[in-house]
Formats: sequence, C-alpha cells, structure tokens
Amino acid sequence: MPTYLDEQVSQNSGSFGSPLTPVDGAPLLFGTLGLITSGAGPNLRVQFEATVTISAIVSVASSVIIQIVRGLGGPGVGTTVYTAIHTLPLLGVGVLSTEVITIAGSDFLPPNPGFLTYQAFVSVTGIALATRVGPESFHALAASD
Repeated sequence: MPTYLDEQVSQNSGSFGSPLTPVDGAPLLFGTLGLITSGAGPNLRVQFEATVTISAIVSVASSVIIQIVRGLGGPGVGTTVYTAIHTLPLLGVGVLSTEVITIAGSDFLPPNPGFLTYQAFVSVTGIALATRVGPESFHALAASD
C-alpha cells in the first residue's frame, strides 16, 4: 500500500482569458512546486499533471512542447523528466485555434534529498508566436512504498 508524502498545486490561472502571455520557441515557466519527500520508502515516485491553453493562428505545421523539470533553472539546467509534444491543428489561413492541452506523467525513483522541486515549461515550434490564454495548472503528488 503506498504512502502519500506530499501533494501540491501551482494554479497560474483557473479560467480562460488570463494570463494572456506570449509564448515562442523559448521555454516559458508556467508552474513551480515543491514536495516534501523525507520519510519516503524505497520506491519513491512523483506523479504529475499539467494543463496549459494556447491560442494561435496556425498556417504551418506547429507544435506545443510541455516540459517537466526536476530542480530549478529550466530545461538544460535541471533534469527534464518529461516532454510532451502536441501538434496544433491547421484550420486555415487567418483562423484562430485555441487548444487546451493536458499531460500526465511520473518521475519514478528520483533522488531523495528530502525535498524535490518541479517546474513546468511551455514553448511552441513552427510559428513565431502564440498566446497562453488560460487556464493553466500544474499538480504533483509524491508517494512511496
């Protein structure tokens, strides 16, 4: 039977219309949380979910990339434990597309210093600019045997 150690939520925006932040090819932070893992048994694991909503006029093949990073500093600095790529639909010239993207994943057997930090990042490829329009949320739960 698993032991639940800690659970946190980073709720950047709970509704459509916020934060209205531009996003491009550079990973942009949309959630940070920390989990207390002291007292964990031998099989520590962290389960996470994240939601981000992107609006863009898509005229070429384009993707939204969501990365979950253990540690601080972002992809390439911390340890990227999960990467999801969501292809945006081509709806036609001048047509605005809004996509709610939700991912779920886990970090199995991470190192256990007693406290783990996770960050969620979003970026786009193929188009010069998109907009984060909300909702945005990042949730994680630490458990062990």
